[in-house]
Amino acid sequence: MKKMKLVGLGLFMILMIGFLAACGGDDANTDADPADSNDETEDNQASDEALSGSVVIDGSGTVYPLMARVAEEYMTVAQHDVSVEVARAGTSAGFARFLVPDGTDFNDASRQIKEEELQAAEEAGFEVKELKVALDGLTFVVHPDNDWATELTEEDVVNIFRADGGITQWSDINSDWPAEEINTYGPNENHGTYEFFYEKILDEADLVDGVDLQQEYSTLVTLISEDENAIGFFGFGYYVNNQDQLGVVSVDFGDGPVEPTLETIDESGDYAPFTRPVFTYLNLDMAASKPQVLDYAIYLMDNVNTFAGETGFAPLPEEEVQADVEFLEGLK
Repeated sequence: MKKMKLVGLGLFMILMIGFLAACGGDDANTDADPADSNDETEDNQASDEALSGSVVIDGSGTVYPLMARVAEEYMTVAQHDVSVEVARAGTSAGFARFLVPDGTDFNDASRQIKEEELQAAEEAGFEVKELKVALDGLTFVVHPDNDWATELTEEDVVNIFRADGGITQWSDINSDWPAEEINTYGPNENHGTYEFFYEKILDEADLVDGVDLQQEYSTLVTLISEDENAIGFFGFGYYVNNQDQLGVVSVDFGDGPVEPTLETIDESGDYAPFTRPVFTYLNLDMAASKPQVLDYAIYLMDNVNTFAGETGFAPLPEEEVQADVEFLEGLK
């Protein structure tokens, strides 16, 4: 009988241990709830920060590869539900779409905005923020079989394209070179690259008769790659991405020939005379009313130096970039 009591007591103790363990399990589940709740809160916060809608960008064909690359990365890793549309009508043509009520959100530009364009923004009722995004080197290219004009002086380059330059054949530069007519190419007046070349390099002198000016950079690449007597100009990135079809001209600014590279393209470097900053311009009213536009602007400036080199641009000093990031963060 005593033995039965002990067995009964043992069973009772086992049941009590199981009960307490079950209670402990409930307590463990209760302790886990706040963590689950925190996870849900974090998920909710993430969804609150998730954006949707569109960002519309037009403008410079020169800046296009850089902006398209940043836009691709933004849509892939940052905001999956935001559509960033990047077009390339050219700097001036892009400003025509940007400087109107309800125009584009950004305009890429391979030159600075003009006073009359700022006035147009004021008349349209919004402010513009200039964002310097990279450095580009104006690059002169020739047919890949052209093995004579691989080095030219700055004066040679200018005079080839000036109507009064006195250079029409290669032999006008060097009597040992072919007595063949030089065929000149470049982007048309819609492009900031044309304006930079015409205003800053040619000092607004008339261009040589017969210069072939094109809207599409891909067309220029094709034309030059098929013309042994061609010389043309555009941004460094279009040369880098087509080196298999083009030869490049090293330019002598007085201290020996300098080839445009990511190392020489610098506002105070060896290729400085043909170096220029490139920009995007932000409609600040759009940034205030459309969260995705401001978010993209911040992402762009936070990451632009990462993608500059791979798209044919020299990066900016980090302090310049961060100054714009701080400005944009202050708009939140």
